[in-house]
Amino acid sequence: MNDLKRLYQRYQVEIEHAVTSTLRSGWWLNGAVGKKFAANFSRFIGVSECVLVANGTDALELALAVVTKRNGIRGREVIVAANAGGYASCACWHNDLIPHYVDIEPASQLVGFQSVLKAASANTAAIVATHLYGGVVDVRAIRHGLAEAGLSHIPIVEDCAQAHGATIGSDVAGSLGDISTFSFYPTKNLGAMGDGGAVLTSDTATAAHVRQLQQYGWSSKYHVGVPNGRNSRMDEVQAAILDVLLGDVDSRNQQRRGILNQYKSVAGRRLQFLEGSDGAVAHLAVALCDDRDAFRAFMKERGIDTDIHYPVLDCDQVGWADLPMKGTENLAVSRASVGRLCSVPCYPDMREDEVEQVCLALREWEAM
Repeated sequence: MNDLKRLYQRYQVEIEHAVTSTLRSGWWLNGAVGKKFAANFSRFIGVSECVLVANGTDALELALAVVTKRNGIRGREVIVAANAGGYASCACWHNDLIPHYVDIEPASQLVGFQSVLKAASANTAAIVATHLYGGVVDVRAIRHGLAEAGLSHIPIVEDCAQAHGATIGSDVAGSLGDISTFSFYPTKNLGAMGDGGAVLTSDTATAAHVRQLQQYGWSSKYHVGVPNGRNSRMDEVQAAILDVLLGDVDSRNQQRRGILNQYKSVAGRRLQFLEGSDGAVAHLAVALCDDRDAFRAFMKERGIDTDIHYPVLDCDQVGWADLPMKGTENLAVSRASVGRLCSVPCYPDMREDEVEQVCLALREWEAM
């Protein structure tokens, strides 16, 4: 499905220079390299504040902790999609919040605009808009709908873990909501060589609160000013690597889109690749397939890996069955899709012959 060694080989000289310089500096946490990457990444997204944290899950938990503690936010429910891997659900439960699951659009597998508005109420503490698979949720439309319903106070958290550089119109994913979160897990469109995450916003007070929570809740060194803090930091080496890779995100996203478009050109009857807007970034090449097990076996016979993102809805995970949740009865599209989803390889460092190998297999599958 991926070969991260190729990423390293492509940028080996730049990465080794950046890492060596960082190690030689003797400053490996909370230093100038992290500040530089944070500034560059916030500029790339189009917001003023970027707080680097340990991983994308921490970013979601910290973002929800901050926005749901605002004055006037009294609800405990957080509107989330049930098909997005469980990360937003975990962030809810870790903040003593209740995930309220809403359905998705069949063609994109993104959370449905009408489903969100139907679920929103005085009990809603926040909405998590997950830009799944590199597609972009229309956050502006959701915000407009909330305003018309008299619910404009509800904060919107953008989960951009799979949407680095994605756009909708002239807006970049991560600049649309009240706060946004990113993961820099190695396979992401912008991935570190280890773990990392970030929380972004243009609200300085919100960013200041996140910075407190990520550092034990300190108001100053060893003095705790707010409760529920933790230790969540990105190290300087990962920041150095990410800063090297940041400059090529757009071109690598274009390569991803090109590969996915080749797949779409040869599929369509037995395999329907998900639709994305012009600004989608093809984090994964995901299709709906009626005979998924047979398709996966067919691809394996031809030396092509496949995967399932994600095989179980959050609300159906056995280990979470006793946790509080809502909306599980209104997920017709999510339930109809989860058994049909299948991903095929799609990453910028694929060779042309490998892309053609996948296309050839897809043609054969469609011809059966």
